[in-house]
Amino acid sequence: MSLIAITERLELVHLTLGDAPFILELVNDPAWLRFIGDRGVRNLAQAEAYLQDGPLASYATHGFGLYLVRRQADGAPLGMCGLLKRPSLPQPDIGFAYLPQYTGQGFGFEAATAVLHHAHHELNLSPILAIVKPDNVPSIKLLEKLGLRFQQRLSFDEGQSEVLLYASENRPRINADERG
Repeated sequence: MSLIAITERLELVHLTLGDAPFILELVNDPAWLRFIGDRGVRNLAQAEAYLQDGPLASYATHGFGLYLVRRQADGAPLGMCGLLKRPSLPQPDIGFAYLPQYTGQGFGFEAATAVLHHAHHELNLSPILAIVKPDNVPSIKLLEKLGLRFQQRLSFDEGQSEVLLYASENRPRINADERG
C-alpha cells in the first residue's frame, strides 16, 4: 500500500481491491448518492470494478487519484480524498467523501490540506479545481476554508444539473472550448 501523506490523526494511502467492502458502503451512503451520484455499485464485485476503473486506473494513468483516508490510531477507513482528472476540466480537481459518522470532526479539512500540499509540492500541479453542487453547503464551506475560491457556475451537458467551480488560485473562466 502506497503511503501518500501522514497528518496529525490520519494516513492517506492508495486504495486497493481489498478496500471494496468500504467502497461499497461509502458509495451507497445517502450523502454520496445525493451530492456525487449513484455509481450503480451494489455488490463487492461492482465495488472492485469501481476501484479498478476509477482510482487504480487513475494512479496508473495520471500518477494520482482518490486516496483512502484512515485514522492512524486504529486504521479505521473514514472516507476518500484525492485528485481526479476529468476530461471536462482543464486541471485536476479535488474530491472527497466521508462516512457520516466521521463528518464534522475536521477530518475532511485535515485530509484535503494534505492532498493539496501533495498536489502542489510533490506533483507540481496548480491550480487545483473543485466542482460542487450548489446545495452541498458542507463541501462548499470546506472548499472555502481550504482557500479555494468560487470561479463560476458550469453545466457540462445539456440537461445535467449545474455545478459550482472553485479553484485554488484565480483562474480565467472555463469556456466550452476548454472543456473538451
